[in-house]
Amino acid sequence: MAVRTISQEAFDDLVRENLEELGMDPPEALQDAIETLTLQGVDLSGIVTCVPGQFSANDHPVMRLLDKIKHFESNFNCDARDLEELAASLHQLSNLCSADNSENANIAAKNRGVELVTSVFSKVSPCGNNQVTVSALKALASLLYDVQCAETFQKSGGPYIIMDVLNGDRQNLEILDGCFSVIGAAATRNEVLKESFMNLKIEQSIIRIMRRHSAGSIPSLYDAIRILLTSDDNRVVASQVYGYARKFAEIGVAEALVDSLSEALSSPSVVSASVALKAVAVNDEICRVVAGKGGIDAILRCIDGSGECGNKVVARSCCSLLSKLAGSDVNKSAIVEKGGIGRVIKISKIFSDDASVLQEVMYLISVLSLRSPDHAARAVEAGAGDLANQAMQKFPTAQQLQRNACLMIRNLAVRNPENRTILLSSGIETAIRKAKEVHGSCKDPATDALRDLGLNNYNS
Repeated sequence: MAVRTISQEAFDDLVRENLEELGMDPPEALQDAIETLTLQGVDLSGIVTCVPGQFSANDHPVMRLLDKIKHFESNFNCDARDLEELAASLHQLSNLCSADNSENANIAAKNRGVELVTSVFSKVSPCGNNQVTVSALKALASLLYDVQCAETFQKSGGPYIIMDVLNGDRQNLEILDGCFSVIGAAATRNEVLKESFMNLKIEQSIIRIMRRHSAGSIPSLYDAIRILLTSDDNRVVASQVYGYARKFAEIGVAEALVDSLSEALSSPSVVSASVALKAVAVNDEICRVVAGKGGIDAILRCIDGSGECGNKVVARSCCSLLSKLAGSDVNKSAIVEKGGIGRVIKISKIFSDDASVLQEVMYLISVLSLRSPDHAARAVEAGAGDLANQAMQKFPTAQQLQRNACLMIRNLAVRNPENRTILLSSGIETAIRKAKEVHGSCKDPATDALRDLGLNNYNS
């Protein structure tokens, strides 16, 4: 169903009618207009809700900035003083339209802010002024907050303009980071924009830039990779991101991301690089390529390092990435042979108060133990059973943790009769039955775990 909208002029006329014809006080006239339109299902996003005569929509800070920027755009030149003033206006606009001020972004978008800033960026970029270019990119990223804005950006030629900068000679890190911020904002939940950038060979630009610059120097690059390879647009039945990920891998992005992890063990970019690598590793072949490049060693070192510095976010993201790579049987054995089970059990003890880390550790162990009795035996010997029992008792309301614990217990027990005795003696049955009773998503995995523990009444 199409969303009903209203123009600023029509809104102002309604408030004015309440004032002049119905004799309402200004606050009452404004509130009545808002409530009436809301009840009629009208979307007031981007409307400056004010009383005409007391305050004009054009007096709103966003509108004033758009007017200033429009003046620069229509009288554009590369004069240093003008560019400095333009940069200041763009910087103010990006601050006003940041994620914490979505209504300001709505106002800007409704008043052709996306088209204006895209046009300004196309003009300032050739001037060679880094300050104004970066300011324009930040302003543009702040305006691309939804699908409609992103598609306005596309119709304005935005993807072509951004790609021209990425493929040009200018390699200023702030500019590159700004370009990838815009790409990420535009492609979020938007299959059309993902396709636009892929048609423009974004993967080739990414690998060239990754090989030229040190790990972590362009943080938004990793986010852009993740977003381009994430199926998040509910409007499409079948996303193309799997094929995009294969294209990324074919030209070496997976190996470059492994290098990034190896170089940036103590960098803030470890998390975003690991999430990007997980998005690229979509099949067995790519997972084995990552391992062959030293990816397993790099990830395990990151996990070790997360414990040493107390960084639970790194621990969680790297365990999640390792689970993805362990989908390959070859990698599964390599992880175990490198002491992976013991190392993640150690991490679980360090972060025993964080359910999100524990659930990733248990999911990883469940993957490592799947159809692998030797790995299951090692896991129980390392303390996986105790981990599950303690975690399930400590976090009874953590649904995903409870589910992952049940999955792990099943894989530890199904091919290892000796493990069943150890697990049951720890009292794990009680925790599993409670999870089955409390959490709907745990019903099937809990039933399977009880069955494979050898309990006859597993269905009760």
